Amino acid sequence: MVDATQATSEPMGRAQVLDLVRSQLADILEMEPSAINESSSFADDLNADSLALIELVEALEEDLSQRVPGFRIDDDDLEDLRTVRDAVDYVTAKLEAA
Repeated sequence: MVDATQATSEPMGRAQVLDLVRSQLADILEMEPSAINESSSFADDLNADSLALIELVEALEEDLSQRVPGFRIDDDDLEDLRTVRDAVDYVTAKLEAA
């Protein structure tokens, strides 16, 4: 029998992170996930304001803290996340370092 902590401890690949970011953004921005590409700019392409980005960060922290206890996205790093690719690369690097 596998317990819940083991089931969530499998490494999360970049494609899974992209799917998670895309899914969370789609919910927050009320759009289809297929309309969100890695090259999409949060501000220019998706019209995501700072509140939407904060919601995204909170949603990602909640989801990923189940895999990596204490997973956090530093507030100081938010200004560097301009595209979906930036967010995916950032989260992937944090998961690999954990």
